[in-house]
Amino acid sequence: MIFDGLEVSYGERWEGYHGVTHPDPIAGAVAAGRHAAGWGYAVLLSARERPLALIERWPRGMWGVYLYDDSGRRELPIELKPSEDGGTPALIAHQRAGTPEDAAVRRLAEFRCPEPEFGEWQVFLPLLALQGHEPATTPVVLTDVSVEGGSPLRPIGIEQLFSPGPRDTPDGPATVEVIDAGLLGIPSGQLAVADPGVVDSTARSVPVPPGGYPVTLALLHKRHGPKVAAARVTILDISPAVWSMALRPNEDPGLLGRDRFYGIGVDSGSAAFMDATRRVPDPEIDETVFIPQSRELAMEFLATDDTSNLIAFYSGEGDGSYPVWTGHTADGEVACVVIDFMLLRPRRRRSQL
Repeated sequence: MIFDGLEVSYGERWEGYHGVTHPDPIAGAVAAGRHAAGWGYAVLLSARERPLALIERWPRGMWGVYLYDDSGRRELPIELKPSEDGGTPALIAHQRAGTPEDAAVRRLAEFRCPEPEFGEWQVFLPLLALQGHEPATTPVVLTDVSVEGGSPLRPIGIEQLFSPGPRDTPDGPATVEVIDAGLLGIPSGQLAVADPGVVDSTARSVPVPPGGYPVTLALLHKRHGPKVAAARVTILDISPAVWSMALRPNEDPGLLGRDRFYGIGVDSGSAAFMDATRRVPDPEIDETVFIPQSRELAMEFLATDDTSNLIAFYSGEGDGSYPVWTGHTADGEVACVVIDFMLLRPRRRRSQL
């Protein structure tokens, strides 16, 4: 194909998705922010609505370039790695399968380009020649056709998670039951939310006044039994005026794509509320939570000094990533902290960045 210019659009990394448009598009400004932060994203180069190349930014300064054939099928990636020769920062191609006599292999072996700043996608254009694509003129004009907007996951219907009664869910009719899970002691004034087995790496911390606070679970009763749809720690018996995502200091919601979130990762099938000073799970937690023998949906574990406890509960459908929301009063005080296990949200590609 001879092309006069290229359309540029941005999205989340495609991973196992195979298609000709972004499964999760993001705005160009979001992609630019991710580039500056060293995070991953995808760039699609198209001409006359036909995809020519998918470019992905990978970890450790690497890039992957996927070329499309005439039928719109995506080939295996060309891996581009930072040069280690100590000269001007550049990317070199990792030679793909083939013999030295293969013209495409020879061209890749000789390919070298500068590490691109955001928007400098012209550096990858020589790779398009491997599929017979050539620009009609130079320089090639790049037109940004990426979507605008696309907000992160929003705290819609959080309070309604704890309203008992019938529900329509993606899996059919169900009923919500609200139960007490115990009184949580927070002597340090820092409430932690995490998978109880990997607290150090996954905990999200919310400052609250030292004290004891009730924990409530919203159970979703479906045909195959109840599951925990959400868990809440109530700090003040006041309906929140504002909800916000629980963030770590280095997290920027402006870098999130549509319906993405920062949350906690669960690998044990359970999550927990606890005092942030409690870091190491004891053997009782290992035996009860990680090798579950009980049908109880919530479990309480006392600290050795009896000043704090840990309340663990099963996490929705099991392992995954889940958002943590903080409800604030009109004066900015923390009213409650909620984990949403996403059972009552519409099904789509819901995931943590």
